[in-house]
Amino acid sequence: MFSHITVGVSDLDAAAAFYDAILLPLGLQRREVTPDGGPAARCWVMPGQTLPRFYAYQPFDRQPASAGNGSMLAFLAADELAVKRAYAAGLLAGGSSEGEPGERAHYGKGYFGAYLRDPDGNKVHVVYREISPDEMLGLHRHQRRRIHCRPGWRH
Repeated sequence: MFSHITVGVSDLDAAAAFYDAILLPLGLQRREVTPDGGPAARCWVMPGQTLPRFYAYQPFDRQPASAGNGSMLAFLAADELAVKRAYAAGLLAGGSSEGEPGERAHYGKGYFGAYLRDPDGNKVHVVYREISPDEMLGLHRHQRRRIHCRPGWRH
């Protein structure tokens, strides 16, 4: 669905240390970004894939980076242990806690996640989902509406 996602960062080295700490254990690899005249950046991608990509960039307009209010990046983990490891590594790499690792039953059966802020204040979620998307379709109608994006759905 996505080509890439980008977050603005003030300190590229601090951002790279934070995102390396949480993304490398999740199986992503950091790729170098070839300078093209734009701002400096770092990029992460799954091995053997070119898309989707996640970028940490210094803002193109050279203004200070700021976190988006209501924005969040969510990265999928292979299991609960990977969530816990990514959370701990993110804290050690300069992140701050927004919610310790744990089950989030209000999001659905088998939902386990943790929340952090990166050094620039961007909200990051690391999540493991025990059930498949097909199994999620069996959830109660009111839960399905909240969890899935469906054409024509309105608040």
